[in-house]
Amino acid sequence: APVRKPLLPVFPTQGGQTETEALTQAARQGLRHRLGDVPAAYAERLERELDIIVRMGFAGYFLTVADFIGWARSQGIPVGPGRGSGAGSLVAWALGIVAIDPIAHGLLFERFLNPDRVSLPDFDIDFHQGRRAEVVAYVRQRHGAARVLPIGAFGRILARAAVRDAARAMGLPYGLGDRIARLIPHDPANPITVAEARLEPALAEAARDPQVAALLDVAQRIEGAVRTQSQHAAGVVIAPGPIASLAPVALGADGQPVLGLEMKAAEEAGLVKFDFLGLKTLDVLADAEAMAAEAGQSLPEDPSFSDAEAYALLAKGDAFGVFQLESEGMRAALREVAPDRFEDLVALVSLYRPGPIAQIPTYAAVKHGRQPMEAPHPSIAKILAETNGVIIYQEQVMEIARTVAGYTLAQADLLRRVMGKKIRAELDAQRQIFLDGAARRGMGAEDAARIFDLLAKFADYGFNKSHAVAYAALSYRAARLSARRPAAFFAALLQHDRDDADRLALIGQEARRRGVRILRPSVQASRANFALEGDSIRWGLAGIRGVGDRDAEAIVAARGAKPFANLDDLLARVQNAVGRKALEALVLAGAMDGLAPTRAEALAQIRRGRNGGQASLLSRLETTHLPEMPRQELLAGERSALGFYLSGHPLEGVAAKTRLRTLLEAPAVPRSTAEVAAVVLSVERKRTRHGHRLVILRLSDPTGSVEATAFDEALGGVALAEDQAYRVRLQAEDRDGLRRFRIRALAPLAA
Repeated sequence: APVRKPLLPVFPTQGGQTETEALTQAARQGLRHRLGDVPAAYAERLERELDIIVRMGFAGYFLTVADFIGWARSQGIPVGPGRGSGAGSLVAWALGIVAIDPIAHGLLFERFLNPDRVSLPDFDIDFHQGRRAEVVAYVRQRHGAARVLPIGAFGRILARAAVRDAARAMGLPYGLGDRIARLIPHDPANPITVAEARLEPALAEAARDPQVAALLDVAQRIEGAVRTQSQHAAGVVIAPGPIASLAPVALGADGQPVLGLEMKAAEEAGLVKFDFLGLKTLDVLADAEAMAAEAGQSLPEDPSFSDAEAYALLAKGDAFGVFQLESEGMRAALREVAPDRFEDLVALVSLYRPGPIAQIPTYAAVKHGRQPMEAPHPSIAKILAETNGVIIYQEQVMEIARTVAGYTLAQADLLRRVMGKKIRAELDAQRQIFLDGAARRGMGAEDAARIFDLLAKFADYGFNKSHAVAYAALSYRAARLSARRPAAFFAALLQHDRDDADRLALIGQEARRRGVRILRPSVQASRANFALEGDSIRWGLAGIRGVGDRDAEAIVAARGAKPFANLDDLLARVQNAVGRKALEALVLAGAMDGLAPTRAEALAQIRRGRNGGQASLLSRLETTHLPEMPRQELLAGERSALGFYLSGHPLEGVAAKTRLRTLLEAPAVPRSTAEVAAVVLSVERKRTRHGHRLVILRLSDPTGSVEATAFDEALGGVALAEDQAYRVRLQAEDRDGLRRFRIRALAPLAA
């Protein structure tokens, strides 16, 4: 495709307005709607931004984005508060593109759109994952299907596949092609080419064989060829005219048209990309808020980000399920910082990354008065006050350059980019500009050089504050729900992770630790999805393994307003809509309790072929009252159906009888050990880089679950089985500041 200047979409304005007039009117009205009486600082910033946007030719771009986001909100489709540097635009806030006030949070427009460096604005928008496609469909209808297409994505033949394909095409034995392909190092994150692989000693030695050399020559020629075509996960182009006249169009796997170019090629062809991203967190939050509202527990919005209960929860490290904050390491950082204001969350989202993570102790120590704030120079103390003297944000680098050396914000953005690229000639030139500017403002050369070097160091680590504020807003919203409406919050988490058994177990464990009661599934009371019953969570029928959405909906529909009288009644009413496997899973989960004398008898009745209630009188007379299964078997069946033990735990009371410790009391000090009683939930085997066999176990007791590792020799030849109980000697390890466990000995727990 030819390389063109960007072909911006044309926005369909009304009443003969130009795009500039429409944008100006919409932005001014939007700001008045948000603020009422508009303060002078806001009015001035809005006009400055509008002037830059119009001069750069981006009025239609802003209108286009505002239009489809406004439509999504009008349809009740959750939209994220912002992503990337776009949250730094007051015009974007006025238009409803982002939900963050950039002036209130000290965000900079020039970080998003630099008038000194011509580049396209780039709004990446998060939508409700389940409804993202509706927004794309609206854009196609609004602009015309011929002007809107998903960007193409191509699966290419990589080195190993190229060798195997070449061998097949050349008629060589499969074993030869496979053996040579395996000599090519395999790293999915950084795939190596055939040419690069030929420098590897093993492959170079093999290539001394003329047949192998010829094979590699052919492989190099076909490597990189397109094998499959699909579409980009989020990228969509919107063009000012029919795309087929501007670039190649192909048919995707679903038979629908897709741009016949990948991302970079699409940009070179002048086509402008819009990212419609699905964010699971938005789905979870929307469902939690809807469940709370339905239960009469609506939680009003808190634009001030000032809920003390939310911060108190986070300060304890209780961040399970909270966007961006739930990892073990982040929870340790939360306990250290003990956030009590929104700025702390923004800082943590930015600091918890390789490199800047080392600054968290300093941030916390200054926050809690254990050490004084040390600014590199009094002139920039105010800029660093909100981050306790630590340079965290790219915007701070820009503000410091403006304050110390007189840069405009546009120039400061260029400085930030140069520092990030580390190109010596450009860096040296900027250093001199910085020193000259500082001298004009009366700062000594030594101080200016020290500040410049500090900025250059932190430019590598500096985080985009606009993005951090927007995502911290989602973190806060999740934390507030967790603190104020825990049942709704955990119900939504269960709903959205219902297909992940390990995750379900963790959610259930955490919910119960927080005092949220989880009611077993019931064909008499459950809906298809998880739901609230007062302050408790009722397990959804579709959350049972082996029960699909259609099975669950068929049972709920058959029940209607009339409870099932017994198992025969249920079978008669669902008829052939629910299969035997799903019915058995319902029994194991406890969802049929009360419809038959025991779960064992319910299973026997279903297995005797009572599908759809077609039971004969003779088979009814043959029914025997089977005794219930042993408790251990009942609990194992529950875990197989639900992912964890719900009505009890196999080891209840065992720790006290055996004088073993619980997992809650597991050792916390490095190298300390403790003997515990635990049930094995899962077993995973791996080999280390040195060839040692490693076993990873998920252990459970009534107080919780942990993951522990063991080398085979520590197991002493014991055969491991899920749902079996063992006496385990655990040793605590401290890696990367997190608590880990190593198994030092393991033996079956005597009955």
